[in-house]
Amino acid sequence: MIVIALFLIFVLLILVEVPVAFAMILAVFASMLAFTSTPVEIIVQRMPSGIDSFPLLAIPLFILAGNIMNGAGIANRIYDFSMAVVGHIRGGLAQVNILGSMVFAGMSGVAQADAAGLGTIEIKHMKERGYDPAFAAACTAASAIIGPIIPPSVIMVVYAVTAEVSLTDLFLAGIVPGVLLGLTLMGLVYVQSVRGTITAPIEPRSSVPALGTAFVRALPALAAPTLLTVGLLSGVATPTELGALTVVYAVFLGFLTRDLTLRSLLIHMRDSAITTGILTFIIAAAVPFGWLISVQNVSAALQELMTWINADKYTFLLIANAILLLAGLFMETTAILLIATPALLPVVKLYGIDPVHFGLIMILNLLIGSLTPPFGVILFICKHIAGVTFKQMVRATIPFYVPLALMLLLITYVPQISLWLPSMFK
Repeated sequence: MIVIALFLIFVLLILVEVPVAFAMILAVFASMLAFTSTPVEIIVQRMPSGIDSFPLLAIPLFILAGNIMNGAGIANRIYDFSMAVVGHIRGGLAQVNILGSMVFAGMSGVAQADAAGLGTIEIKHMKERGYDPAFAAACTAASAIIGPIIPPSVIMVVYAVTAEVSLTDLFLAGIVPGVLLGLTLMGLVYVQSVRGTITAPIEPRSSVPALGTAFVRALPALAAPTLLTVGLLSGVATPTELGALTVVYAVFLGFLTRDLTLRSLLIHMRDSAITTGILTFIIAAAVPFGWLISVQNVSAALQELMTWINADKYTFLLIANAILLLAGLFMETTAILLIATPALLPVVKLYGIDPVHFGLIMILNLLIGSLTPPFGVILFICKHIAGVTFKQMVRATIPFYVPLALMLLLITYVPQISLWLPSMFK
């Protein structure tokens, strides 16, 4: 009964637009007050334990590195390089859009940063070349979710801490699925262009000198994800240490190209501090919420339910996907992750599913949720940039759900896609 009350109160608070962290705290407070004799002071006592973790230091570092890269003209260089590489392929600037997001994913660990940063440049150029603004926004929104799958990734840091799994393994596990997701989206755009369902002017093929120039200009930006990946594979530093090195590299690069000033650096630091503060408060607020779920044996009840319906692990994964996608329609990504992980992880281990593999499944589910109405935050960001209505935005996004759903099923039922790279470098 207390768990039902907990979720009902939480959902009601979300629906009346109470910030998610306060909604979690108030839901726990009201449920404990009504159904238990446990002192409510335990809520405040448990909150600090949620942020007492060394890997969480990677969050502000990767956010700051992404903001600096975004503000130091790196996004323009990535766009120009992507244009030189794939602009001549059927789909034109839509292909450039997706490839640019794949490259930018190696620097920004937040999908919203990709959508708002690189997305502003992409949508502007697509509109100028005659693309439908709603399609430009939809393509940008769909490609933005690649950002948290290819490392670095803030949401992966949160899952790694919550599930107590190796952050390095999780980062490595995201590389192949992220690249495959990008290629799948590019395939969809190609098919749409061939069938004539989108207006996509093909750009002239870049000459070899022009391609070389674009590559040289983008080389400092391309070096950042390369160094991060090499650092992860070689094990020379932890992901947190690599985050610090990425910040140093971003600052050096910004001042070297004269695109970064001391004033703009301070602005990026302020913005990163605000974003980090919001995420940290959500993480801390989720601790008593998860604790109350665990002491009420929700995981045990879920195990009993799986046994009652005689579900194997494939059926469980299908049910878990459905639950996570449904939750993503109404809730913020980080909050779902922090609530669902403690509840589902014991069942995951019971079925012998690798927690790293399940982490990729959860993260992709939740990112698709951020692209789904009625509360998909990335939809609202791209809608605002493109200047289209929400209805136009959603209608243009519908075709992109097909490759996203196919990739979700592929990653869910072919674990080697996620686990191959981590297993090679064990």
